[in-house]
Amino acid sequence: MSDEYDLESGPDPATFAAAAAEPDMDEGADDPVYAVGVGPGNQEYLTPRGERAIREADVVVGFATVVEFVEDLTDADLLTCGYKDEAEALEEFGERVAAGESGTAVAMGDPNHSGYQFVGKVQDAVERRDTERPVRVIPGISSLQMAASRARTPMEDTEFVTLHKSGDLAADMDRLAAAATADERHLLVLPRPYDRMPGDIAAFLLEAGAKSDLEALVLEKLTHDDEQVHRFTLAELAEHAGGSGKEDTPFSDLVVLAVRQPV
Repeated sequence: MSDEYDLESGPDPATFAAAAAEPDMDEGADDPVYAVGVGPGNQEYLTPRGERAIREADVVVGFATVVEFVEDLTDADLLTCGYKDEAEALEEFGERVAAGESGTAVAMGDPNHSGYQFVGKVQDAVERRDTERPVRVIPGISSLQMAASRARTPMEDTEFVTLHKSGDLAADMDRLAAAATADERHLLVLPRPYDRMPGDIAAFLLEAGAKSDLEALVLEKLTHDDEQVHRFTLAELAEHAGGSGKEDTPFSDLVVLAVRQPV
């Protein structure tokens, strides 16, 4: 995968990250680079293994809003970025890892639930300079797990879909519609700020034939001091549909939508 990719036509970094299983574990020999899920934002939900990878790194890369949750845990150089300068930060990260520094990339929650595009970009930045150093994922506690606990939606009875990614979402939305209607499963959804927020998802599900009185919970800033759980019917939540900007929704970008089927 090169630095230039079009998410509408590929290659998608998430596909690159999932192309092959990790090599056999031998951390002492292969000196891996880590992609760590930092949890939902409260350090009490950061795993000890993830904390050690952050603490022992020479250089840590991640979005500024993620790095700020763990910056007091390490003396590493911090390469923070946003979407616009992500490529430049990962370029420097890859160069420093290739020069022999230990590197850790940090992502919100658990990369296995949402974040494989970022893992793919990290892996590409590392492999193009040093093919001998694997990127290993250290999973974290996801906001999805917290939401399942708060909403009491057992994962085995729940359809999880992440919309928190770039590119076309049509297949993901169709999967949500089928789960909410034909399969009658609970839903746990990571919305995409700010064009596919909880109100937009609710409106889409209603158009697809979901029952208007299904319970819909918008779980916001889970594990943070200002955590909130907003309770609606699906029809009530759909009243917040529309728009594509921060000002068009009453919810922040740190939300999980849970839609409960009758039990």
